[in-house]
Amino acid sequence: MKLCIFVIIVVNFNTNWFAVAATNRPNVVFIMLDDFRGNIRALGDDLAVTPNMDALLSKSFYFSSVFAQQALCAPSRNSMLTSRRPDTILTYNFQHYWRTFAGNYTTLPQYFKENGYQTESIGKIFHHGPSSNKTDDYPYSWSNPTFIPSTQEYRNRPVCKNQGDDELHRNLLCPVIVKFQPEQTLPDIQSTEAAKEFLMEAQEPFFLGIGFYKPHIPFKFPYEYLKYHDINNFRKDFLRPFDLPQAAWNPFNDLRDRDDVKSLNVSYPFGPIPSEFAAKIRQHYYASVTYIDSLLGEILKMIDFTNTIVVLTSDHGWSCGEHGEWAKYSNYEVSLRVPLIIFDPERPQSKMRRINSIAELIDVFPTLVDIAGLPKVSKCNNTLEDNLTCTEGKSLHHKMLNDEENNDDNEVAFSQYPRPGTYPTKIPDSDQPKLREIKIMGYTIRTKRFRYTAWIKFNNKKFKRNWNKIYGEELYDHDIDDSENINLVHRAEFRQLKNQLKEKLMKKFP
Repeated sequence: MKLCIFVIIVVNFNTNWFAVAATNRPNVVFIMLDDFRGNIRALGDDLAVTPNMDALLSKSFYFSSVFAQQALCAPSRNSMLTSRRPDTILTYNFQHYWRTFAGNYTTLPQYFKENGYQTESIGKIFHHGPSSNKTDDYPYSWSNPTFIPSTQEYRNRPVCKNQGDDELHRNLLCPVIVKFQPEQTLPDIQSTEAAKEFLMEAQEPFFLGIGFYKPHIPFKFPYEYLKYHDINNFRKDFLRPFDLPQAAWNPFNDLRDRDDVKSLNVSYPFGPIPSEFAAKIRQHYYASVTYIDSLLGEILKMIDFTNTIVVLTSDHGWSCGEHGEWAKYSNYEVSLRVPLIIFDPERPQSKMRRINSIAELIDVFPTLVDIAGLPKVSKCNNTLEDNLTCTEGKSLHHKMLNDEENNDDNEVAFSQYPRPGTYPTKIPDSDQPKLREIKIMGYTIRTKRFRYTAWIKFNNKKFKRNWNKIYGEELYDHDIDDSENINLVHRAEFRQLKNQLKEKLMKKFP
C-alpha cells in the first residue's frame, strides 16, 4: 500500500495512521554475522559449506561490492545503524556512545519503531558495552531489552582443551563438545532458540535483529563441524607486500593474546604465523561459518517469506593470512568488503540476482526504509543543525527495481582506520587505539577499478585532518590485482590517477 493512500485515509476517514499502515507492512528479519568475509559456496567459494546461505541467495538480491566504513565492530555497527560515517558519530573504537558524544542520531531499528513496528534485538546487533550505552541502545532502538546469551559471559574464559592436556586454555582454536561447556550450550545456539521463540509469537509488523557472534574469534564451535573442512585444502602461504607502508600494517594483537598463538613465539610485529598453524586457522574459520550456517537454517525455516524482508550481512571482513596479516583492523579489501543479501517478498527471485554496483553499509538504512514503504529518509546536509534522522548513504532500492545492472562508474565507497603511530605496537594497541591515542587516520576510497589509501596526521581532540602530513599511500588496480598485493602509488604512469583519487578523499574528509 502506498504512502499517499495512507494520507487519504487519515484525512477522509480520520483513521489512526499507524494502525492502518501497520496492517500492510512487511516484517523485517535483519541478520548480522560478525567478522564474516562472505565465504559462501553459491558465490563461488568451493571450500565453503553453506547450504542455507546458498538457499537464501537463490531467491534474493546479492550486492557484491559493499564496504564497511571501518573494519572494527563498534564503529562499523554504529555507522551502519545510524547511516553516518565514523567521523560524524566520532566512534573509532569501543569507548563512546554517539548519542551523548556526537549527536542524538536516529538508528535503523529506531526508525522502524517510530513507524509502528515492534523492534526486537537478539545477540550482537550493536556492540555490547559503552559504545551502545551498555544497553544496546534500549529503549531508543528496541521495544524490549536485548536478549544477550548467558553463555557469552564465557567467551574469553579458559574453556579450551589441548590434545593430551587436562588443563583449560584461552585458545584461538577451540572446537568443543557442547555438553561439556558451561550451561551445556553456546551463545549462538541460545540466540537461535530465542529467535525461533520470537518468530512463533511475534506481533506484526516486527523488525527482528539477530546478531550471531561467529565467526568472530575465538573459534569456539561444536567440534563436529571440522569434518566438513579438510585441513589439506587450507595450506597456502602469503607474504607481506614489500611496499606496504608500516602505518598500514595490523599486527593482529588479539590473536597473539591467545594461549595457543603465544606458544608459537611469533616475532613481533611482522613475523609470520607458521604454515601449519595458519592452515588450521583458516580451517577453523570456515568451520565456524558452517556452524553458523546450520543455525541460520533453523531460523529461515521459521520465517514467512510471503511477507518478510530478510537481510543478511556482516559488520566487516576478516583476513585469513592475506598479506601476512590476520583479523581485521586495516583498510584492505579483505577487511572492508562484506556480503549484503536482501530478500524482498514483493520481488522474490527465481535465481540469485547479483548487483555489482559499489555500495556501503551506510546504504542499508535508507534501502530497507524504501523496501518497507516507510517515509523516505532525507540526505544529511552536514551542518550542526542537521536533522537527527537522515542518511549519509544512499538507497539501493532503485537498483533492485531496475532489471538492468544500472552501474554508475562514478560510485565510490569510503572507509577509514585509525593508528596510534607509524610503527605497529602492542601498547598503545595499533589495532584498537583509544581516542586519545589516535595520531594517524587512514582514509581509503574504492572505485569500480581502484583503491587508493592515504595515512595522514589526525588531531584526536579537534577531530581535524592534516593532508600536508602523509605517512604512507597505497594504490591498487583490481583489474590486475584483486588481492591488493602490488602497490602502484609510486609509479609515474599512475601519478595523475593517484592525485585525482586523493582530491576526492580530501574533498570528502577536509
